[in-house]
Amino acid sequence: MIVHFYMFFKSFPKVGKIMRRAAVICEFNPFHNGHKFLLEKIKSEYADEIVCIMSGSFVQRGDIAITDKYARAQAALDNGADMVAELPTVYAMAAAQVFASGGVQLAAELSCDRLCFGAENSIEELYEALAVLDAEDTQKRIAALMQGGDCYPRALSEAVGEAYADVINKPNNILALEYTRACRTYGIEPIAIERAGVDHDEDTISGNIASAAAIREMIRRGDHYAQYTPMKIENVYDIKDIEQILRYLLKTKKPENTKGIAGIGEGLNRRIYRCAQEHHSIEDIFEAAKTKRYTMARIRRAVLSVCLNITDGIQHRPVPYVRVLGYRRRKKKLLHTVSLPLIIDVRRGYDALDEEAKSVFDVDLEAAELMSLCNINSGGLNEFSRGVIII
Repeated sequence: MIVHFYMFFKSFPKVGKIMRRAAVICEFNPFHNGHKFLLEKIKSEYADEIVCIMSGSFVQRGDIAITDKYARAQAALDNGADMVAELPTVYAMAAAQVFASGGVQLAAELSCDRLCFGAENSIEELYEALAVLDAEDTQKRIAALMQGGDCYPRALSEAVGEAYADVINKPNNILALEYTRACRTYGIEPIAIERAGVDHDEDTISGNIASAAAIREMIRRGDHYAQYTPMKIENVYDIKDIEQILRYLLKTKKPENTKGIAGIGEGLNRRIYRCAQEHHSIEDIFEAAKTKRYTMARIRRAVLSVCLNITDGIQHRPVPYVRVLGYRRRKKKLLHTVSLPLIIDVRRGYDALDEEAKSVFDVDLEAAELMSLCNINSGGLNEFSRGVIII
């Protein structure tokens, strides 16, 4: 009996222990060994709990994810995450500032006290670059350079000068700078962790670590990829499989009807419409629309924003809900800190949203439907019947 009572009381957490909760804003497209390394490092050095805030059906570079969000969330939970929440499509498929701001807002809502992210520079160097970037003179120079035809990344690089251009030009550091800026707004500590093995979109391989871009190419070519990711990817999605649908939408949405679409100002709506009339593949439309002023990522996001009707107005609203894709059963308490509408059961959660929040969620529903058309053998992605993952 004494032993039983001892074990009973021993099972309670120590009084006064402060749990460190880290957020990771991610895409896991797909989840790979580098991501596993990152989560393990966070758990060993920086946090007791990890909340992953993950893109859903579409990703930030303007593409459909290689596999569905449920498979990617499952992989994250199996490899160190305690919860996975979805970053709604309107923020996930946006420029770095909106992407980072939406993710960090959700991190704050889920009571994360720190944000961990991969970077090529230390947090001190990122702070220094950000101070230069935010200076009034720098902002004026960026605006002038963009007015002269430079794309945003090139304008940033030129405006900050040679000393800081190296920081800004490194892969992933534009997002790292925006994470750092957003963390300042929401009172979260940013923690930059040096990337392991290979750069963000590098095609090379180092040991058992390959970039997500390299793994996606392996999957599409039918090459063996198992040594680089713990995921077994059963349903593969490719934007090329819906290019006829995308071409139809682009060819029939006239420029005057797309003026408010996110990222499509300054005549880009007319350019995309013209390219859609002249070219017969989605990749050719992307290439034809690209210029010195418009990066490929911006073109891809703009095209898909036209198809999903993502407007500037909806993209700049505060995140209106928390959609949970999965969590560890013993970490259910993570749900108790949320003040925004919490969506676990999609049908009941959706019905309880106000009209503005529903307009954000509607884009996620449309994105899932569009993704489903890329793989008719997958059985579709019915958001209203798919349950939350609990392990």
